[in-house]
Amino acid sequence: MSSNGAYIIEDAHIVTPHGTEWRASLKVEGGRIAEIKSGEIKSVHRKIDAQSQYLLPGFIDLHSDAIEKALEPRPNIFFPQNLVILEMDRLLAASGVTTIFHSLSFAEGEIGVRSNRMAAGIISEIHRLAPDLRLRTMAHARFEITDAGALPHLEELLQARKINLLSLMDHTPGQGQFQELTSFKNYFGAVYQKGEEELEKIIQQKYSAQKDLSATVDYIVSLCHSLEIPLASHDDDSPAKIDWLKERGIVISEFPVNLEAAAAAKEHGVAICLGAPNILRGNSQAKNLSGREAIASGCGDILCSDYAPMTLVHSVFALYQLGLLPLHAAVNMVSLNPAKAVGLAGQTGSIEPGKEADLILVDLRKEVPCVVKTWAKGKEVYSIW
Repeated sequence: MSSNGAYIIEDAHIVTPHGTEWRASLKVEGGRIAEIKSGEIKSVHRKIDAQSQYLLPGFIDLHSDAIEKALEPRPNIFFPQNLVILEMDRLLAASGVTTIFHSLSFAEGEIGVRSNRMAAGIISEIHRLAPDLRLRTMAHARFEITDAGALPHLEELLQARKINLLSLMDHTPGQGQFQELTSFKNYFGAVYQKGEEELEKIIQQKYSAQKDLSATVDYIVSLCHSLEIPLASHDDDSPAKIDWLKERGIVISEFPVNLEAAAAAKEHGVAICLGAPNILRGNSQAKNLSGREAIASGCGDILCSDYAPMTLVHSVFALYQLGLLPLHAAVNMVSLNPAKAVGLAGQTGSIEPGKEADLILVDLRKEVPCVVKTWAKGKEVYSIW
């Protein structure tokens, strides 16, 4: 179906930013939402029967490093970059994602795909392939701030407008995600097959880099601000850390590790991004803040897939079914709220007239919520009906 053709989606429970329009209709024209109406829209245009299922805005995933696992499914086993990017485009559409921020880590020596040259090459390949991708595809550069060697790569990509979101992360043991040295070693040893000698080398490099962090961080933050690139911070662990990022104009706190940091972010108006896998499972794999606890405390704005895109739709309906949020509020966490955080809310992120028709249809009659159709800018890009 051409994105320029008009059509009607009827008999849908349409989730808007403020509630649900039951058994309503929506008209798409020129790739945009033209009309929303309770009941039937009388028209000669083609009609799609939603069968009383839920019509949601397409998901905006600000942080997904699933691409890294697809590129390197086993240590030092790599698949071709173009193949992975193109196949991820299809898999994400099936998960209801219409805007993806592929997260690539600039963290030399941590794991195979997380090297500066590799990450830079993948981002350039995403940019090259953009005309062939069906989804709005962005690059999220994750900068391990103890790696000053990443700066030339980041500078080049930022100046070329190939990075759409940059996050600051610091995996040095003793703070952030890894409060204890043993937790760092256990994670990197088990997940990334690092031996004791290699782990010690990584840890000592991080410790020695700490004295130069301020100048490195201030430089990259200033560059992003000059280019109007939104900034995020990763694994914030204290109100003092939130004060630090607020002073630097960082707008998103990703995965705060405790409720104190999350509450400080809320107080400062910093958007709090939580992991959908955490919501779905009910806890953090790193034994940090539970996403459900954060939301129950009013400290959650955005959900991202982190490493598992399929969890977005399931976490949204889990929040609703658990009584933690009204459905529209849970949906806003994967659509309107992330759109606002990165400046896309004028284009997409909600079902409202005038916005691009990024839509998904979710069938709740099955054992688990199932994305059955996805439209990107009005064009059907995935369907099992």
